[in-house]
Amino acid sequence: MLDGRYQSVLEARSRDVFANELEHFTKAMGFDNFSAMTVVDHSLGRSDFINIDNCPPGFKDAWSDPSLASLDPVMQHCKRQSVPIVWDQRTYVNKNAGHLWEVQARFGYRTGVCLALHLPEGRHFVLGMDRSADLPSDAAQLTRLVADMQLFAVHAVDTALRVLLPPEQQLDRPHLTPRELEALRWTMDGKTAWEVGAILSISERTAVLHLSNAMRKLDCNNKHQAVLKAMRLGLIR
Repeated sequence: MLDGRYQSVLEARSRDVFANELEHFTKAMGFDNFSAMTVVDHSLGRSDFINIDNCPPGFKDAWSDPSLASLDPVMQHCKRQSVPIVWDQRTYVNKNAGHLWEVQARFGYRTGVCLALHLPEGRHFVLGMDRSADLPSDAAQLTRLVADMQLFAVHAVDTALRVLLPPEQQLDRPHLTPRELEALRWTMDGKTAWEVGAILSISERTAVLHLSNAMRKLDCNNKHQAVLKAMRLGLIR
């Protein structure tokens, strides 16, 4: 079931569709609420924050003071690290911020998982999923839950940057030739370089060259990463 959500979030073409995909995945994972945020850093320490969520009524009013983010141990963790944080009341109490947990717990935010992806060009993507019920006590089950969320975030990040950021903050997509895109499409279907060459009526060496050029333009280390990034950017389906 989750595999389909990874593909669906890759293909989201609007803010509303993206929000629906986030909510569906959140519910499938057993959480109540989600929050996804893109951050773009500028010079002189200024940053733009664009958020999308399904917070309950009244929650944002309770957190209207921007200074609270500097006291929130979960946000401070994500600001500095890419390792997911699994949090509950103890996370806040241990950082002398138990009063913040009390505020959000009234709205059902009692525990959750949050992670950040820190990207080039001063761009960041933060994804959090929260609920009122305790998280699984079984370590293996909790590890799997966090891993599924990480994988979803990797699929969602380029969509978030594409549908949430204004046009002037969009990065140019790399230009791939028709042959490079064809090579990636067939690679996506599990074809080897030899098979790609046979399908396209070119030599295996030329097929490898097209894949290598695509990897270079997409700034990827292998063809599988290149296929995934091309899908995220909407270059292939």
